[in-house]
Amino acid sequence: MSHKLVSTSPTFGFYVQEPVDYLKQHGCEVELVPQGKKLTEDELVECASRVNAMIVGVEKITQRVIEGGKNLKVIAKHGAGVDNIDMATATAKGIVVTSAPGANSDAVADLTFGLFLAAARQIPTADRLVKGGEWPRIVGTAVNRKTLGIIGVGQIGKKVAKRARGFDMEVLVYDVVKDEAFAAEFGATYVALDEVLTKADFISIHVPLIDATRNLIGAREFGLMKETAFLVNVARGGVVDEKALFDALQEKRIAGAAADVFTQEPAKGNPLLTLDNLIATPHMGMYTREALIDTGMICVRNIVDALEGRKPEFLNNPEVLS
Repeated sequence: MSHKLVSTSPTFGFYVQEPVDYLKQHGCEVELVPQGKKLTEDELVECASRVNAMIVGVEKITQRVIEGGKNLKVIAKHGAGVDNIDMATATAKGIVVTSAPGANSDAVADLTFGLFLAAARQIPTADRLVKGGEWPRIVGTAVNRKTLGIIGVGQIGKKVAKRARGFDMEVLVYDVVKDEAFAAEFGATYVALDEVLTKADFISIHVPLIDATRNLIGAREFGLMKETAFLVNVARGGVVDEKALFDALQEKRIAGAAADVFTQEPAKGNPLLTLDNLIATPHMGMYTREALIDTGMICVRNIVDALEGRKPEFLNNPEVLS
């Protein structure tokens, strides 16, 4: 039996072919929305209305979109976080929502340390000045033997802690759920959030965007940080109060920051982009070829399992199978 599927993700099917081939081998007609096209809600409703499955990125899958999917059976996130999908409506309509957690964790952990090094050693500034004909003497900050604070100790946070061992860093971690076995293995210490902020020289954020984490890092939290501290956010833009971050950077209350995520993406016009002590990247944490293959294959296996009546491995609303 043939199933119709549309992908509105800007990455699925454009960089690696293996996941698309898997879908076709399992009887799926695959349509890819042109890369870079930003769909309106009306266009997303139209897409949902004619398919059995959708692969989505970070676009908003609203109640109206889901209710427009008369034959929609699966919504698969091409990534981990499902905060852009109206889970209550999907569940009420019996639509399976899946994700691909952990597949991009190494890629995101690598980028986290890349951003730490770029910020601490002012690599983007050095590159720009040298290409402009200058030969400046730039004095940076060492990363090795410093204190790293990790906010959110899921798969990505743990892999950041693992990488920190190569830099001989002291690792302080904060999470509402503690994994003491992990802490013992990697020499990490669980502390309160305020202690992470007060003591860490480098801080990275790896929490999902939910009500409890929205604006988790705001003016009060920046006030606790060292003036020499660097912050990296590769989680979700809404976890950091961007106005408070702007103020902290502009007033030099922290040394620098890097953001791979913003509250509105693309981030054109965001005041943060005017600051020399902020490094901005285009939500590229998961984008390595290896991570895209792993994420894509988890995504499509979830879809095929759901369409063929099996429980997907990474099901976000298991109550739909009750």
